[in-house]
Amino acid sequence: MDISINGKTADITLESERTVGEVLGGIESWLRSSGFTLNGLEIDGEPVLSDAVSAAFERELGGVSALDIKICSRSELAMDALGKARDFLAAYCGAVEQNNREESTRIGELWTSSAAASFLAAENSELYRIIAGVFDMAAGPSRAKDILPLIDERIRELADPRAEILKMEGMVEEVAGRLEDLPLDIQTGKDGRAAESVTIFSALAEKLFRLFYLIQAQGEDLSGVSVKNSSAEPEGILIYDFLREFSAALKELILAYEAKDVVLVGDLAEYELAPRFRVFYRSLKIPQGQ
Repeated sequence: MDISINGKTADITLESERTVGEVLGGIESWLRSSGFTLNGLEIDGEPVLSDAVSAAFERELGGVSALDIKICSRSELAMDALGKARDFLAAYCGAVEQNNREESTRIGELWTSSAAASFLAAENSELYRIIAGVFDMAAGPSRAKDILPLIDERIRELADPRAEILKMEGMVEEVAGRLEDLPLDIQTGKDGRAAESVTIFSALAEKLFRLFYLIQAQGEDLSGVSVKNSSAEPEGILIYDFLREFSAALKELILAYEAKDVVLVGDLAEYELAPRFRVFYRSLKIPQGQ
């Protein structure tokens, strides 16, 4: 039997597999670890439609001459799902603005039952909840329009995470400076600015984490990157260890801020997180090998 992936002959050796489903199950872990997922299947040149998948998986290999397994990256699926979510949101905005309740309800129902919604619910539950919450007549079109820039940002991240990193340099430096000013802001009663600084920093740090994992998922191995917190350190630590320490310090900052522990907030912000934030950004800014 000939086995191919996206039309190209695959070096897959069959052992004890008896059915099409067992063949696909055997490569599932490889697909997932490599950032890919099954996206379609052809048996003897005939595409397997969605309503015939179960029957196709049960087919005995003895009656099959050729399998062509269709795969795509999870990033591609995510981009497609986000693009469709954007289309649904834009259509929903138009229906709500025209006060067409029937059409807005229909669009919301179509979104809920769509493959894009199912994918996002499984892969990014937080973003799914944000989008799903918009499909409510009480939210109004302004809420949907507020979400569109977020969708566009996530699409840009998936399309070119390194380009997004390069655009962040000014923001990273500004927020690191605000972290260093945080103790003084708290001491001088600038509570609004202090709260804003913590919120912006948390969001920007989350974005950097997200971009780091996207770069990894798209094939660039960063696991061997060594990070130094300062030039005075003789050697750095591996980036995954650095990220664990960074995450722990970030959680500690948020808890200390909520507990109004001014001294601890100041120390963490100025001496732990501001320098780590700059170092983390620099470690992502330059691709491996350059």
